[in-house]
Amino acid sequence: MRSAFHPRLVNGPFEDPALFVPFFFEKRALLFDLGDLHGISSKEILKITHAFVTHTHMDHFVGFDSLLRTLLGRDKTIHLVGPSGFLRNVEGKFAGYSWNLVKNYDNRFVLSATEVHPDHSLTKVYQCNEAFSSSATAQQAPFDGTILREPSFSVHAIHLDHSIPCLAFKVKERFHVNIIKDGLKQLNMPVGPWLAKFKKALYEEQEPEGDFEAIWKEDGKEMKRSFRLGDLARQIARTSPGQKIVYVVDAILSPENAEKIIDFARNADQLFIEAAFLDNEADVAEKKYHLTAGQAGMLARKAAVKAFTVFHFSPRYTHAPHLLQQEAEAAFADE
Repeated sequence: MRSAFHPRLVNGPFEDPALFVPFFFEKRALLFDLGDLHGISSKEILKITHAFVTHTHMDHFVGFDSLLRTLLGRDKTIHLVGPSGFLRNVEGKFAGYSWNLVKNYDNRFVLSATEVHPDHSLTKVYQCNEAFSSSATAQQAPFDGTILREPSFSVHAIHLDHSIPCLAFKVKERFHVNIIKDGLKQLNMPVGPWLAKFKKALYEEQEPEGDFEAIWKEDGKEMKRSFRLGDLARQIARTSPGQKIVYVVDAILSPENAEKIIDFARNADQLFIEAAFLDNEADVAEKKYHLTAGQAGMLARKAAVKAFTVFHFSPRYTHAPHLLQQEAEAAFADE
């Protein structure tokens, strides 16, 4: 069954980490980490509504400037999430530029930044036409592991040890609505953006006996058809279990980290996990607070994930990336 999410790594395994997650049938995307973003187009960046940053080492945060530059002058609100100290880091980015002309912008660009602590979060809102002023007091809220909840999906985070706090993230789809194209064909209705509205009604558990109006364009004309929501759902939709996507980078293999990662990623459909070094350099990985390929494969196996992708390789293996892949796969298959 097709998921609503289509995750892809923005860069190659030796380049900066960033996971782009566009939504099927929607002009929307999530982004995990802000490494070098030249691998995604401006059109794709404009789809991003939320960016989740594991930590602010340069290779995970340098893309903030590209994101900001693309969104300046747009009517858009974007939400950024990061670990302890994130608000200070965001404000440091803003402080590196002069903003004397933004008061003349007609568009309203707003950036909402949240830093996540083990038991609470702090959020501040920065407006472009106010020169991204940070004078307002951060709003505090309890943190229970969930950082975003919408009718169709949620995003969750845990704290891992990378010698500094580092977040891991998980996207959970509540359930997936599979559109039956034969059903659409029988009704003589097209695939299109109206299906996002239809799915939203299902996720919000609107009354099946209530009316639903489908609107689309055909040959330049607006077309409309009305149905009872439940009747339309029976003709064109089937539901299936939702997908789970997990993103883990930059964490030492301590007993606490291992337990957290295994529990967090359990039964994930897709796990994206770093594999910086080979097992024969586990001592180097430990000093640098990273995982080896064998450790990544072992964690994926113990979490019983359906599929996993290793990335964030050390440049010392540029000549032999297949060795990291093979070691991870062998550890995953180990009985």
